[in-house]
Amino acid sequence: MKFTKMQGIGNDYVYVNCFEETVEDPERVSEIISDRRFGIGSDGLVLIMPSDKADFRMRIFNADGSEAMMCGNATRCIGKYVYDNKMTDKTEVSLETNSGIKYLKLFTQNGLVETVEVDMGEAILKPADIPMTADGDTFINKPVDVGDKMYNITAVSMGNPHCVIFTSGIDGIALEKIGPLFENHSYFPERVNTEFCEVINDHTLKMRVWERGSGETWACGTGACATAVAAVLCGYCKRDEEITVKLRGGDLAITYKNDGRVMMRGPAAKVFDGDIDL
Repeated sequence: MKFTKMQGIGNDYVYVNCFEETVEDPERVSEIISDRRFGIGSDGLVLIMPSDKADFRMRIFNADGSEAMMCGNATRCIGKYVYDNKMTDKTEVSLETNSGIKYLKLFTQNGLVETVEVDMGEAILKPADIPMTADGDTFINKPVDVGDKMYNITAVSMGNPHCVIFTSGIDGIALEKIGPLFENHSYFPERVNTEFCEVINDHTLKMRVWERGSGETWACGTGACATAVAAVLCGYCKRDEEITVKLRGGDLAITYKNDGRVMMRGPAAKVFDGDIDL
């Protein structure tokens, strides 16, 4: 199987061009290739496929083999892949995902894509649609008992579920211990991605993320979007103003627009091409 390793601010996946390759049992393949000692090493597997609804289609699988709805960093990398490999000459591309069609704007330098802006669609705030087993129209800055501690969380879906906690000292949080408790909390029937965030100022946030099915990753595009939305809802930042979200792998620029849509802009990079015998 031919593949390309790519990363968006450290959120790394193995990408397979399914216009040319066929991947049988992608769930198992994702587990194999994601292993950082016995495989290629990645946060999961991304398949770039034909679509009858958009220019391209994406399927994405976590390191544990579970299929994800979508991934913000992966959408940017797909934009770079299809343009750099001359699968399109357009700088505005539509991408079908399991959470709807996303629209990408590609910014090039010397004939290659350097950064990508993605219209991530509207943030979903109703608990039933996140999904979350809580009543009401929103779940904003409300207390939840996790383990032996109470946390105030804000729940947001960006096509996949997130809960955001604003706190200090996030570098010292034992995420490998607390992350699974959030991920498998009874409030979230489909598990949840969890973001711990420090507010630097009204335009800057610092974040760590625990992703369902993958553990702590260096970056999460949908998580950065959810965190920016939560920061606006909790009064830390403002709508329609660009917010820099600082993650372990780098920075993303997020804008929560007045109409409810979320725009994400950031880099995408190729690491290497390869061929693996499965």
